[in-house]
Amino acid sequence: MGKSFSESYKEAGVDITAGYKAVELMKEHVAKTMVFGNVPDDIGGFGGLFELDVKGMERPVLVSGTDGVGTKLKMAFLMDKHDTVGIDCVAMCVNDILCVGAKPLFFLDYIAVGKNYPEKVAQIVSGVAEGCIQSEAALIGGETAEMPGFYPEDEYDLAGFAVGVVDKSKVLKKETVEEGDVIIGLPSSGVHSNGFSLVRKVLDVENEDIKTPLAELGGKSIGETLLTPTKIYVKPMLKLFEEVTVKAAAHITGGGFYENIPRSLPKGYGAKIKKDNVRVLPIFKLIAEKGSIPERDMFNTFNMGVGMTVIVSAKDADKALEVLHAAGEDAYILGEVVKSEEGVELW
Repeated sequence: MGKSFSESYKEAGVDITAGYKAVELMKEHVAKTMVFGNVPDDIGGFGGLFELDVKGMERPVLVSGTDGVGTKLKMAFLMDKHDTVGIDCVAMCVNDILCVGAKPLFFLDYIAVGKNYPEKVAQIVSGVAEGCIQSEAALIGGETAEMPGFYPEDEYDLAGFAVGVVDKSKVLKKETVEEGDVIIGLPSSGVHSNGFSLVRKVLDVENEDIKTPLAELGGKSIGETLLTPTKIYVKPMLKLFEEVTVKAAAHITGGGFYENIPRSLPKGYGAKIKKDNVRVLPIFKLIAEKGSIPERDMFNTFNMGVGMTVIVSAKDADKALEVLHAAGEDAYILGEVVKSEEGVELW
């Protein structure tokens, strides 16, 4: 019996052989992630296998997170650069599960394309694999769906999910947060993967020049700056969990400071953030200026230069900063926890 092939399906717009080629091209990227866990070094089966090692844990709890890249993908289409959005996809998932105190174990992706260009799919997966390497997680499987007539031929969507593990006794408990605790910010790499519907509208990326380097963006173009991958905080955060009692953490995604920081606070407590402490990145200043966007809306949409926040006791703040700095994070104090029903107060 010969290889699987359907002329009728191909005439309908789906090329099965392109799918096979894409799998072959992506295998080398996927293989690089297999060192993270005891995983069979093959892909293409009906399920991804991962042997769970729970040595040293009393009550292991699995933690999962799922997300996509959103309309940031439009930037990849415009720039014709597809090897970084996979990092964003992984980051959006693993950064979330870090906020529970979990260590990422493995990741699976889902890519839906208008037309399967194997080389392009392999580029996308190379980014996913790079995100997994940064997360020390195995890429154990995924799905590429060719959907002609549903997506334009040159466009695609990308989503995925991560699974991690944490000992139940080490799950971060926001109920332990109290007045006077310190809020530490870990810098973002840029806009990350949220707010791009507003960004694209304000900067008119479909019609304006986004490829010319700009002095106000440190010599990078708008397109290059916006495509900067979401920072993955796995290594510094896991190091922090080892050495300091972290009470709570928040991944600053869509909704910015006002929506995400309160998620790491117990009822009756708020965050008092000193605006001058926030190291706002140039891209946010450009967006605010071009769109005449009020400060409140900026902090309620974007990360503004802070991708992750952690809350520790005041007595542990110096140690936390020391650990994060040693791990390569230029972390700094943003503010403190106060008794309040206001959520986040910027002053």
